[in-house]
Amino acid sequence: MKFGPVPVDQAEGALLAHSLRAEGVSLPKGRRLTSEDVGLLASCGIADAIVVRLEPGDIEEDEAARMIAEAIPCDNLTFSPASTGRVNVFAASNGLFCADRSVVDRINRIDPAVTLACLRDHSDVKAGDMVATIKIIPLAAPGAAVSAAVDILAQARPFAVKPYSALKVGLVATQLPSLKPSVMDKTAQLLKVRLSTSNSTLVRELRVAHRAEAVEDAIVSLLPDHDLVVVFGASAMTDFDDVIPAAIRLAGGTVIQAGLPVDPGNLLVFGEIDGKPVVGAPGCARSPKENAFDWVLSRVMAGEWPTVHEMTGWGVGGLLMEIPTRPRPRLGEIRSEGLRVEAVILAAGQGRRMGPEGKHKLLALFGGETLARRSARTAKEAGFERPLVVTGHRAGEIEAAIDGLDCRTVFNPAYEEGMASSLRAGLSAAEGADGLLVLLADMPALTSADIAQLTRAFVEAGGTSIVRAVSNGKRGNPVILPKAVFPAVMRLEGDIGARPIIEKSGLPVIDVEIGPAAHLDTDTPEAIIAAGGVLGA
Repeated sequence: MKFGPVPVDQAEGALLAHSLRAEGVSLPKGRRLTSEDVGLLASCGIADAIVVRLEPGDIEEDEAARMIAEAIPCDNLTFSPASTGRVNVFAASNGLFCADRSVVDRINRIDPAVTLACLRDHSDVKAGDMVATIKIIPLAAPGAAVSAAVDILAQARPFAVKPYSALKVGLVATQLPSLKPSVMDKTAQLLKVRLSTSNSTLVRELRVAHRAEAVEDAIVSLLPDHDLVVVFGASAMTDFDDVIPAAIRLAGGTVIQAGLPVDPGNLLVFGEIDGKPVVGAPGCARSPKENAFDWVLSRVMAGEWPTVHEMTGWGVGGLLMEIPTRPRPRLGEIRSEGLRVEAVILAAGQGRRMGPEGKHKLLALFGGETLARRSARTAKEAGFERPLVVTGHRAGEIEAAIDGLDCRTVFNPAYEEGMASSLRAGLSAAEGADGLLVLLADMPALTSADIAQLTRAFVEAGGTSIVRAVSNGKRGNPVILPKAVFPAVMRLEGDIGARPIIEKSGLPVIDVEIGPAAHLDTDTPEAIIAAGGVLGA
């Protein structure tokens, strides 16, 4: 491949190395110049162009990227069309992304023209997440380099997604006077959220005394009808013969590993009884923040039990966050875990696109449940005890639909003015909040796991960034707004959401990939039916 400037009258057939713009002409980078292009450039007074001329054996960027992509086995993966020398790779299902560093490294060491980047090994991914990208750096790659990459991929796969299995899970929770029942309730709810990505279910919970014999009896009673038993101790493990590891041994099981080089999550216990996993969750697993419990749980849901060798190798990368309760924070700043995020569900709209029959989109049924109730329940299952539901149009029916869910309702008397008025009403009721999670009530594909993921990103960023759901990188909903932009929210007017604030605030924006759920709303009868709903009143 030859790169460099040439006189325009000699550029026909070459690839344009940089885009060219002049009065009356706009040619993109990578374009193969035709005789008409050459004449147009000359007529605009452009004398030279920087181009690339292919030599024998060279392969143009898109074709090279496509050839490499086609050599990768489609193990629960989907591939974008090649464009500008790039092919993106996406997860086709929720699961565990497993990468072989040696194969990826071999590809990247063939030639600087060929690059392959992917997520870290054993990442938890959802369907639609981008997991890897193939990029050809110049406008063409040597054919020998592309062939070498294809040959490597014919012998070894660089990565795959292991889909999660739906497990039946039993929970043992130990009790002490110092542990409030409400904390135990939240723990069970959060475990359900963590299990939801695999469609696993928390089938049964047993609450017992914080004694090894009581935990042993509970585990033994759960094992026959469950695929996994999780034990939450009221008190953290302080010894390798403490309650949870002792209970596993008393039940005839084996403690595979007690204690991990992962913080938070040092005090996790992993064992097995009769070929079934038993996980003693660390106390930090009562929080939605990523911790060692997530690492172990994702592997178990993918059918890949972590070995002792693997778990003891988690130290590099195992420091996941600062813990504010440490007496000497290692940096001069403490990141608060006490951030208060309020969930506001916007359910006041008139649904003008629902047609002349005037049916209310939020009263449509999904799985026998109204969309209004489904949205509120999803927020509660994500850990929000009493989400705010902003009502307006047909408020009484919306309130009846969510009756019994213990939500707070806020009537927006100005609902006819549009969404901005509902945002103001919701924010006015969210006194003392550090962040406002804005949920549109007409998004049936949104899950509690999606909401928890967004909230976790907001908290981990210290509450100073805007967090936005995206699908394949395209912005969507929900969003979380930090209190720094609350004054701007209160100034919004008309039928607009928070997009102008996001674009003009100057604050960092964290995009969280949640897949197609970020874009699926149901504004019309056709959209409701297409999404699997049944029109209601």
